[in-house]
Amino acid sequence: MPVHDSFIINRVLYEMKITDIHTHGIAGYDTRETTEEHILKIAEIHGFHGVSDILLTIYPSSVQEMRRDMETVRKAVEIQQSSVRLHQPGSQNQNITQVGPSQEFLPAACRLATISGIHLEGPFLNPDRCGSLNANACIKPTEYMLKNLTEGFENLIKIITIAPEIPGALSLIRTITDMGAVVSMGHSDATYAEAEEGFHAGARGITHLFNAMRGFHHREPGIAGFGLFNQDIYTEIIADPFHLHDRVIDMVFNIKNPDKIIIISDSVKETDREISSSGIRNDRDKLLGGSMAVTGSAERLVNMGYDKDIIMRCITKNPRAYLSCFR
Repeated sequence: MPVHDSFIINRVLYEMKITDIHTHGIAGYDTRETTEEHILKIAEIHGFHGVSDILLTIYPSSVQEMRRDMETVRKAVEIQQSSVRLHQPGSQNQNITQVGPSQEFLPAACRLATISGIHLEGPFLNPDRCGSLNANACIKPTEYMLKNLTEGFENLIKIITIAPEIPGALSLIRTITDMGAVVSMGHSDATYAEAEEGFHAGARGITHLFNAMRGFHHREPGIAGFGLFNQDIYTEIIADPFHLHDRVIDMVFNIKNPDKIIIISDSVKETDREISSSGIRNDRDKLLGGSMAVTGSAERLVNMGYDKDIIMRCITKNPRAYLSCFR
């Protein structure tokens, strides 16, 4: 596994919190794991790549399965928080069992990324734009289903991705923002106008711009066009070699306010392993997820000639500002 030294230096010496708000897993582990120890491995491997904070992203499935996955993440978060309390100066709590070494004594590149919360990618998505996700897990947005899904996890859920064009979505966007979470629009066939309605209802982000959504057309720019042209909405981009053409990435940075661009990994269990020349794909030839950690994508853009200060903002300041929208 390569360590992206320049980004680790930025993390440690300059205390820049490199943040990935969209990761399902990495190097053999993902958020469908059944033990908190395996979830902590995801944090460990992201930390190895110089990432400071991650939002673990839950796949759409049944409400019962998604709640199980969130509970496993919660237990991992509790272990992390207990370890931090144990090693705070003057801590008197000797009853906390440490899991793994104190981060204080770990090399910079081996510090665990902090699990800062959960990103729910679904289940209120458009099945026609599910991409590699399970279309059968996409359900209609209702207050009842939202409550069943999120009750007890409200403080842990930071982002929910929803398709704004589905009947009932606009009302649910308002409810989610009242809950204190950020709504991102994605896996969507929304027109430009429908995406704009979602924004006015309270959505503040676009999930992996151009991927798993209605494509841009000169007579109907769609949700992708809205994410590109609206200067107040944040947009995730996957900047590995497979999800967006290099000239499309150029277009995004030329048109979009760079303070509203967030580079994500969208990493999956297969990320950080041997990858084919066409990326990580399923048996339907759909891209499963990103091929590199967020630091790898950022380093790739810097090597392509992008301004390093701008790219650093896309993985530090911008995601943190986005998560602060309603908090």
